[in-house]
Amino acid sequence: MVVVTLEECVVFARDGFRWFCSTKSRPVSVAVILVFGAIKLHIYLSKRSRRKKWATAGRDVVVLHGFPRERFSPGTSPYVLKLETYLRLAKIPYVMDFTEPLGPKGLSPWITLNGEEFADSQLVIEHLGRQYNKDFSSGLTEVQRAVARTFNIMACEHLAWGLRFWRYSVDCCRGLIQSTSQVSLFLRLALFFLRWKVLKALWIQGTGRHTQKEVEHMVRQDLAAISHYLGEKPFLMGMEPCEVDCTMFGFLTQIMYNYPGSPYITMLIDDFPNLQMYQFRLRDLLWPDWNECLNPPK
Repeated sequence: MVVVTLEECVVFARDGFRWFCSTKSRPVSVAVILVFGAIKLHIYLSKRSRRKKWATAGRDVVVLHGFPRERFSPGTSPYVLKLETYLRLAKIPYVMDFTEPLGPKGLSPWITLNGEEFADSQLVIEHLGRQYNKDFSSGLTEVQRAVARTFNIMACEHLAWGLRFWRYSVDCCRGLIQSTSQVSLFLRLALFFLRWKVLKALWIQGTGRHTQKEVEHMVRQDLAAISHYLGEKPFLMGMEPCEVDCTMFGFLTQIMYNYPGSPYITMLIDDFPNLQMYQFRLRDLLWPDWNECLNPPK
C-alpha cells in the first residue's frame, strides 16, 4: 500500500502550478484557459437567454422546470408530477420547460415566477398556496392536517427511498430506460453516473444497507398504511382532493407505469386495488389530457 503524505501532495501541487505557469507550457495554459472561459461564457449566455424566454410567459404564469415527458407517464420523477398535479388542481396557469430541469438547489422540479426562482416541490406548493390563495388543506381539521402532513413526509422521505432502491440497485435502471422515450448514448452515460450517485446516497441514508426483501417489506407497509387510511373514500382526506393527494398521485403513478417487473405493481393489483382506483380517479379528474402528455402522444 502506497502512503502519500500531505507534504508530498503540497509539493506535487506546487510543481504542477509552476509547470502550468512556465514559458514552456504557456501555449497549453492559454489554450486551457480559453477553452474553459468559452465554456463558462456559453453556459452563462445560454442561461440568460433561457431566462429572457421564460419572462415572456406572462405575469403570474408559472414556468415549471422538470424532466421531459416519457413513454408511459408524463414523467419519471414523482416530485415533478406532484407539483404539476397541484398546479392543475389549483388551476394556476403554467407552462412546462424541459431545457433546464435542475434548479438552483441542483434538484428537480423548480419554478420561475415573475422573474424569481423557487425550488423544492413542497416549498413551491406552500408558496403558491399563499400567493394564489389555493390552500386546499385549510378546510381540514388540525388532526386531519397532521395526518396529511405525516403521509406526505412518509411518501417523500421513506417510500421514495424504497422505490429508489428498486430502480437503481435491483433493476439497475432498466425500467427507467424502458420508460424513456429517447435512449441515447449520452443518456446511458448520464444514467451510469446518476446510478452511482444514488447508490452512494442510499448507503448514506441507510436504505441501501438493507436486503431487497427487507426494503420490499418497508414499501409494503407504506402502501398498506395509505390503502387502509384511504379505505373507500374517493380521496385521502375525504370527498375533495388536496395537496397530499398530489403527492400520492406522483408516487403511485411511478409504481404503476415506470416500474415494470417490480413487486410493487403486484402489490397494487393483488393487495391494494383501492390505490389503483385512487390513481385512476385523480388521473381522470386532473389529467384529462394524459395521452397527449405522453412522449410520443397516444
